[in-house]
Order: sequence, then structure tokens, then C-alpha cells
Amino acid sequence: MSDHRCIAEDVKLGKDVRLAQFVNLYGCEVGDESKVGAFVEIQKNARVGARCKISSHTFICEGVTIEDNVFVGHGVVFINDMYPRATTPDGELQTERDWKVETTLIKKGASIGSGSTILARVTIGENAIVGAGSVVTRNVPANTVVAGNPARVLRSVPTLAYEGVR
Repeated sequence: MSDHRCIAEDVKLGKDVRLAQFVNLYGCEVGDESKVGAFVEIQKNARVGARCKISSHTFICEGVTIEDNVFVGHGVVFINDMYPRATTPDGELQTERDWKVETTLIKKGASIGSGSTILARVTIGENAIVGAGSVVTRNVPANTVVAGNPARVLRSVPTLAYEGVR
């Protein structure tokens, strides 16, 4: 069986990282003991911390930092451009010089439900939980549950939900 993983030479993989087939990684970093599912792309200048689980069909773009112990569900998409355009005002295809990468930070112990979209310039706080299918348009406080489109705070995270997080 051939290996169906595309891992560029500039990728930094920590100890005991597990990568499924059909991943595309380039210019990124994945921390110790993290697990990356099938059909995941992690772009250059993105960082995934230690002991994270990145579920299948997720897209982690440039400018995203995911700290340790974070769960990312299936089909989660991160956004790094506040005003995306295909072309310049002159009608030429844009290049990297024509736009600014915006950053996103996912703090330690957070969980992001399947099918969520995380917009640029957002911080998701420690141990926060984003409900499946949410569209996160603004910062999420630590230890809260958010859900919806746009995602809104529903309640605090129950203590038992994050007791084991280091």
C-alpha cells in the first residue's frame, strides 16, 4: 500500500505524532502526541500544540495557533482573511503581497465542534467549548460554552468537562 500523505520537508513534527492518510502539511508545526485525521490540511505558519486531536476534513490555515490539549472536530474551517478577494483592483489574480494574514488563537484545552467555522482575529479561551456547526465571529471567553450563528455564550463549562486537562 502506498503512503498517501503529503508532508513537506519544512514541517516540524513532535514526538509520537500520528498522521492519517491523505493529509497535506507544509511549513507548519505539530506538537508531541497529537493526532491528525484524514483529509486535513495544515498550512505554513500554523501551529498545533501537544496532545491535540484534529479530526478529519479540517482546514487549518496560515496564521492559526492551536495550543495544547485542544480538540478540533470533523470539518472545522479556519479563516485568515477579513476581506477575501480573488483579484486586485486592476483585475490581476492576487498574490501573497496583496493581502494580510490575520491570526487566530485557540487556547489550551478548548474544544471545537464538528462543522464549525472560526473567523480571523478570534481567540477561543482556555477550556471553552464551541458547539457543532457554530460560526465564531468574536472572542470566546475561557470556560464557556458557545453555539450558533453567530456563536453566543450559552453557559459556563461544567467543572468535570476539563478536570483532566493539564
